[in-house]
Amino acid sequence: MQPAFNNRITQLFSIDYPLIQAGMIWASGWRLASAVSNAGGLGLIGAGSMYPQTLKEHIQKCKAATSKPFGVNLPLLYPDIDKHIETILEEKVPIVFTSAGNPKTWTSILKNAGITVVHVVSSAKFAKKSQDAGVDAVVAEGFEAGGHNGREETTTLCLIPSVREAIQIPLIAAGGIATGRGMYAMMALGAEAVQMGTRFVCTPEASSHMAFKELIIQANEGDTMLSLKELTPVRLLKNNFYQQVQQAEARCANKEELNTLLGRGRAKKGMFEGELFEGELEIGQVSAIIKEIKPAGEIVAHVWQEFMHTMNHPFQF
Repeated sequence: MQPAFNNRITQLFSIDYPLIQAGMIWASGWRLASAVSNAGGLGLIGAGSMYPQTLKEHIQKCKAATSKPFGVNLPLLYPDIDKHIETILEEKVPIVFTSAGNPKTWTSILKNAGITVVHVVSSAKFAKKSQDAGVDAVVAEGFEAGGHNGREETTTLCLIPSVREAIQIPLIAAGGIATGRGMYAMMALGAEAVQMGTRFVCTPEASSHMAFKELIIQANEGDTMLSLKELTPVRLLKNNFYQQVQQAEARCANKEELNTLLGRGRAKKGMFEGELFEGELEIGQVSAIIKEIKPAGEIVAHVWQEFMHTMNHPFQF
């Protein structure tokens, strides 16, 4: 195991390495979160695709599988968010990453319970608002990322320096990062840690369907695209569903028509059930450089080894 690292993020979360696994829907259950935490990073359970009882079960299983800190990623627009908050408080989850909503709504309640709170943003403006709301750290996510994205379409390379200038609290970079070299680049720009999502989908521990994982490692440059901008921008792998969306947007379909096309359960159908033709396949641009399914612990170790090598030998490739 590589030596531990010490900065504001590792101190905040009590982890060995400033590496966070994103709480992705249909991928980030207790197996993945505990594996990343056991390897020295911070694992997150993705609550956005879980019923309240399912979240409770995953939290309890994660506690049994690791003695290390872990957290829950909580989209604030989740319809039963009150129940998720109740579960998080009852189970004494130590860390919560919030996203897709106003951080003022729940931050004080979570912090009053002793929970460390981090909010995900896509702009310097909302990073500042998150800091003002009292969060402990911010994840700034560029539009290379998979899943739902900011309307500004700001790349991570541009976003991180901008957010760094806007806030004083710790900053975590996300979007388009899957390697130790990428981690080094983000920290040179002002981040104090990185969050990786797409890389951890391609692990045995991720709950995503194997057919989806295999499609990801076959992806090339240009195989993902930001879509559904009239609703909530989301980065998708190109498939038949994506083509239907493109055709609808080309004829200027309204939000009602796009919502009808999207329907219910399409993300579950694609990412969890393996329907690669009609499912919604959310994944990041960095999928183009991922060529193997590897255990989460090995990913953490390899990323950190590469980061340290790059820091000591920045011009060797």
